[in-house]
Amino acid sequence: MSKKRWVVVIPGESGTSVLLARASNPRQQASIGNQAGGRVFLFLQTDDFWRDFHQYLEEGIEFVRPPQEMNYGTVAVFKDLYGNLWDLIQYNS
Repeated sequence: MSKKRWVVVIPGESGTSVLLARASNPRQQASIGNQAGGRVFLFLQTDDFWRDFHQYLEEGIEFVRPPQEMNYGTVAVFKDLYGNLWDLIQYNS
């Protein structure tokens, strides 16, 4: 049985995809949560920032930067289970 596991996410018909793969060796395992060197590199767009922000707080999600109203929308940074940083973002209409 192969020790490799992955998921390919292809939203819509844009041709864009994301490959999510399980670390398969010690070097890869050591990089879990630090793929972007501590920078945000994942973005979760929402249609209701405050609804999702409060739901995430209730579920124990750790926000490492509080919500900010920016010229492009509302954004806060949270950490996933592996230490990756995400923007929760609602763009202005």
